[in-house]
Amino acid sequence: MLESLRNKRIMVVVAHPDDELLGLGGTMNRLILEFNITTHVVILGEGITSRSEERHSKNWEKELKIHKENIKNAQMAIGYHSVIAYDFPDNRFDTVALLDIIKVVEKEKRGFSPEIIFTHHGGDVNIDHQRTFEAVVTSCRPMEHEKVNTIITFETPSGTEWRVNSDPRHFFPNFFVSISRENLNAKIKAMESYEFESRPFPHPRSPKALEILAQRWGIAVGKNYAEAFQIVRTINI
Repeated sequence: MLESLRNKRIMVVVAHPDDELLGLGGTMNRLILEFNITTHVVILGEGITSRSEERHSKNWEKELKIHKENIKNAQMAIGYHSVIAYDFPDNRFDTVALLDIIKVVEKEKRGFSPEIIFTHHGGDVNIDHQRTFEAVVTSCRPMEHEKVNTIITFETPSGTEWRVNSDPRHFFPNFFVSISRENLNAKIKAMESYEFESRPFPHPRSPKALEILAQRWGIAVGKNYAEAFQIVRTINI
């Protein structure tokens, strides 16, 4: 499966700044270095204003500017090729018409022409992740001229594992990518670029927790480190 990604155009569609790292930072780094992929990251939400009672973007101007700068630093650490960030309201994607989000994904698809899209697991507890998944699936309906032949979802620490046990929408990976210590270090360095997102251990977004998660999936497949994914759809062409 990994070899089938070689030389491909891969678009990563996420809800918030840092999701692109949490889900597949190590894998992106490896694919760029070893498999000659071309990557475009689409960040749909501004990712910060939900931390106040009401969304007043003016009150967060300084932090939003820093957040945008952090994206560029994270990009440099991983090495992905291009990124664009939109400003859908943080943790309020359910207040936006789904069609508006779909239109953004379709616009980015037209501009980049990806063959593969990575995005959030549709069962995450975070509403923005759910809506992002829905927008990607809707925008990639398998019609005759659709170029995207593969959709792959990833887990997002502090969003995927917090789904309650009785919920049927759990993340069941069926595709694992072995990553090196260097790939993991790139992911952790990139994550540390986000001044407002990284947390101390035992938070799932802490450097130590990210290493433990990579070890957990590595152990599951007989490797030192790995990242886990779920193939939602792939069409052999």
